[in-house]
Amino acid sequence: TPYKPVYVLPVVWTNSPNYTPSRENDPGGSIQDTIPLNATEFKFQLSLKVKAVQGLFKGNGDLWVGYTQTSRWQLYNSALSRPFRETDYEPEVLLSFRTKYRVLGFTGRLFTFGLVHQSNGRSEPLSRSWNRLVAQVGLERGNTTVLLRPWWRIPEPPSTDNNQEIENFLGNGEFLVMHAMARHLVTLQVRTSFLNDPFHGGSVMGEWSYSIKGNLKLYMQVFHGFGESLIDYNHEQTMIGVGVTLMEWM
Repeated sequence: TPYKPVYVLPVVWTNSPNYTPSRENDPGGSIQDTIPLNATEFKFQLSLKVKAVQGLFKGNGDLWVGYTQTSRWQLYNSALSRPFRETDYEPEVLLSFRTKYRVLGFTGRLFTFGLVHQSNGRSEPLSRSWNRLVAQVGLERGNTTVLLRPWWRIPEPPSTDNNQEIENFLGNGEFLVMHAMARHLVTLQVRTSFLNDPFHGGSVMGEWSYSIKGNLKLYMQVFHGFGESLIDYNHEQTMIGVGVTLMEWM
C-alpha cells in the first residue's frame, strides 16, 4: 500500500546548489573539484509499505515494512550528461498500534515504533548514511491530522561515521501537520534539534496539492533549511518545486 507522498516534480529550483559537498569535522571527506550543477532539476519520490505480520499483542499490533526512495535528477544539465545528482534510499521496519484517546480536542489514532535506515548508496567521499530509532504519534481532529515523530540516532564510531553531527542539522525529530479543505491539502513539516541546539540546523517544508481527477493532483513543495537530501545534510538552501502527486500523507 502507499506510504509517504508519491510525486513527480519536473521543475525544482534551488537558490544555492551544493557545488562542493562536504561533511563536518572531516576535511578528507570533501570532494576537491566543484561540481557544475544546474540550479533547476527534476525530483521524484516513490514510497510503499507492506504489512508483514498482523494481530500482534492481543490483536492490536501490526508489523510493517516500508521503503521510500527520493531522487534528484540533473535532467536539464547537458554539460554534465544529465546525471542523477542524489538518490536517497530509506527502508524501515515499524511496529504499529491502533490507539483511541483524547488530548486537547484531538483523538490519538496511532502509535508506531521502529528502525529506519537511510543512505545514498554512494562511495567515498560522497557516501552518506545513518540509522535511527523512530517513534510516531498520530492525532486527528476533523480535517486536521498531526504527526509527532521524535527519533534517536544510533551512534557510529568516528572512523566510519560519514555524516558527522547529522542530528544537529536534520534534527532529533519532526512535527507534521496536515489540513484538508475541499479539493486542497496543505502540509507543514518542521524538523528541529530540540535535544541539542534548537536554533542550529533544522528545516521547514510546506506542501500544497489540488485534486484534478481521482488520485492525480497538482502539487507544490517549498523547502528551507538543512538536509533536503543526505548529500546536503549540512548545506542550507531554499527550494521550490512544482509538479503532480499521486498519493499524499492523507
